[in-house]
Amino acid sequence: MITEVSILPIQSVYSIDNHIITATVLNEEPLIMKFDHVLSDEECQAFIESAASRLKKSKLANKEFSEIRTSSGMFFDENESPLISIIENRISSLMHVPIANAEGLQVLHYEPGQEFKEHYDFFGPNNPSSLNNRISTLVIYLNDVEEGGETTLPSLGITVKPVKGSAVYFEYFYNNQTLNELTLHSGEPVIRGEKWVATQWMRKQRIRAAN
Repeated sequence: MITEVSILPIQSVYSIDNHIITATVLNEEPLIMKFDHVLSDEECQAFIESAASRLKKSKLANKEFSEIRTSSGMFFDENESPLISIIENRISSLMHVPIANAEGLQVLHYEPGQEFKEHYDFFGPNNPSSLNNRISTLVIYLNDVEEGGETTLPSLGITVKPVKGSAVYFEYFYNNQTLNELTLHSGEPVIRGEKWVATQWMRKQRIRAAN
């Protein structure tokens, strides 16, 4: 359950199951938002510890390896642990999309020099997955990065610095494809330290079996 506590011109504070999250609008259309305190420090650390031994070299959405994406990552199974269930439901409330439409939560790890170059999260018209396309993305930062690792949306002039427990959200379900294409984004190279993120993609229609 999501309850709005207060509204400011560009900032709102939400309580989701007694977890307080601050939301700041960075762009109205397409909607780009920054959320603070999505995860606690303990939840961030639990994600990292659960994912660390399961990391593999990252692939693109088409299952191919590419120098566009040089991180390592893994996917959690839906509801595979109490932590995953709690966070998935929190994210579902935050993104205003049913959990049945969610892909599995992905954790990514970037070492110095690793990055994810400019790309779109939605599928192109020739991709079979475009029949039930992605509509929105939430990237949660699991640690503070010493230097580098920002999320940038170059067409909008937006740069978001990784801050532990915070997240960046953007959506791309508009009938106007020009708006969708404004969500071109990248994960800038890590310069010092390391970067851990958890990513949730939502689809237009259900992809999970009914409970």
